[in-house]
Amino acid sequence: MEENFIEHKELFEHLSSKQTPHTLFIGCSDSRVVPNLITNTLPGELFVVRNIANIVPHYRLVDEYLATTAAIEYAIYTLGIKNIIVCGHSNCGGCEALYQSDEKLSRTPVVKKWLLIIDHIKKEVLKDKDITPAKRAWVTERLNIINSLQNIMTFPGIIDRLKAGELKLYGWHYIIETGELYNFNSGTKSFKLLEKSINYDEIYSQIFTDF
Repeated sequence: MEENFIEHKELFEHLSSKQTPHTLFIGCSDSRVVPNLITNTLPGELFVVRNIANIVPHYRLVDEYLATTAAIEYAIYTLGIKNIIVCGHSNCGGCEALYQSDEKLSRTPVVKKWLLIIDHIKKEVLKDKDITPAKRAWVTERLNIINSLQNIMTFPGIIDRLKAGELKLYGWHYIIETGELYNFNSGTKSFKLLEKSINYDEIYSQIFTDF
């Protein structure tokens, strides 16, 4: 830890009084998903929100504690971030839990309640009666990313910022086994592999064109 501090001493001193991250990274709490490693970024570049299955709920004002919504709201309206990445991943335990029995979820009632936000995805996926477990996982993970992207657009003023080019929105599917990143193309409604050779410099020259 001390060696890391010494290596980035000037950076930490610069960050001591304020933060100016350029990107909001919304990811899963899964221990295998490490935002700064995936994005090859330094401290101070990412504002990170993590939860079970990288879910973004609809924006709403209610008498309950809204940790994910509050963090996203803070990043957009206080920090003025320029990019938002929703990063889902392969072998997502949260997405898989959608298909578990009530008995299995009985010990995690809060998780069960949280997953109700994406219960409509489960219903859509199960319309395919012949779907295999592997395909079910893959499709669920990707539909979940798209759903979170759609819910981000319910936050006040987001659509206007997107249209004005003041904000960029990305949906990533990170493949843990290979390190590959697929980015959602809203025009074709499909995910495209960013870089087979995992050259991070090239990936970020494609994505963070303003930085």
